[in-house]
Amino acid sequence: MQAADVMTTNVITVTADSEVSEIASLLMEHGISAVPVIDADDKVLGIVSEGDLMRRVENDADEHKSWWLKLFGGGSNAVDYVKSHGRKANEIMTSNPLTITEDEPLHRIASLLEKRRIKRVPVVRDGKLVGIVSRSNLLRGFSVNRQPAGGTDDRDIRDAILKEVDENTGVMVDRLNVIVADGKVQLWGLVDSKEQRQAVQVAAENIDGVTEVENNLGFVPRGMGGY
Repeated sequence: MQAADVMTTNVITVTADSEVSEIASLLMEHGISAVPVIDADDKVLGIVSEGDLMRRVENDADEHKSWWLKLFGGGSNAVDYVKSHGRKANEIMTSNPLTITEDEPLHRIASLLEKRRIKRVPVVRDGKLVGIVSRSNLLRGFSVNRQPAGGTDDRDIRDAILKEVDENTGVMVDRLNVIVADGKVQLWGLVDSKEQRQAVQVAAENIDGVTEVENNLGFVPRGMGGY
């Protein structure tokens, strides 16, 4: 399997000028832990994660550092100050993040995440963002346990399912992850109701080439906007 087989395609993104408060709201609303920062051409400029936002909380809690710690280099420097006080995405983001292409094998992606100690990696095509692969995407891909013989056909099925769900069911596809191997479909993610859960399954069952649907969809916890 490759990145294209497991990646989330409807990626929540922000721009360089997006306000920190807006980014925090997006993370909470969609229940995600990071967002890519893109320019007008969909080129990835950076990533803002929960960790970047937590620096602000840590700074507030530790703003009164001892004068002698600052004297011996234990205080904030210019970079730390911008990261903890910046108001826009381009001021707090991790710049020039690692990216991969759609044909990157899953085992190599797993190795990259482990080596870089990151939780997700943007997927680009001709330099433009087309998806994102997270640790959970990888685990779901590995759960299939084998290389799909269908290859391109399985990807066509996956794309068709996501399109059908997006256009006709009212379900937020950025909450979903669809895995297809030899026509067998695994549905993962969160929906708002039993009706939405059934709608996604029906959408998958009606796509040509689907031979089996394993529905692992859960429900969004009350008080949360996503996952």
